[in-house]
Amino acid sequence: MIAIITVLSAFPLGYLVRSRLAANTTYAVAYLWAFTFQTLYLILDVINDSTDPAFDKQKFPWAYGLVTVSIFAAGFGLVALGHYVRDRRTGRGRHPVGVAA
Repeated sequence: MIAIITVLSAFPLGYLVRSRLAANTTYAVAYLWAFTFQTLYLILDVINDSTDPAFDKQKFPWAYGLVTVSIFAAGFGLVALGHYVRDRRTGRGRHPVGVAA
């Protein structure tokens, strides 16, 4: 779920929202909502003793944490990429020193 939110929202937010702060905050709120929902869903699966739980009750799920943090960081990269693409398309990108705009 968090990967879907990241792929569907991060780049478009960077491209469409002018303010970097607003785009990053909106992405973070959407991601964190999905993260909370997904984590609750997976924990309830473990608590209810399902036949194939997502986590082992005896070990802390470090791998889950690393993957989710990586997806979160990749989303911020996609927001930045969206801003970069929009700036290049509109001609507002930075020009090298000595080159006329």
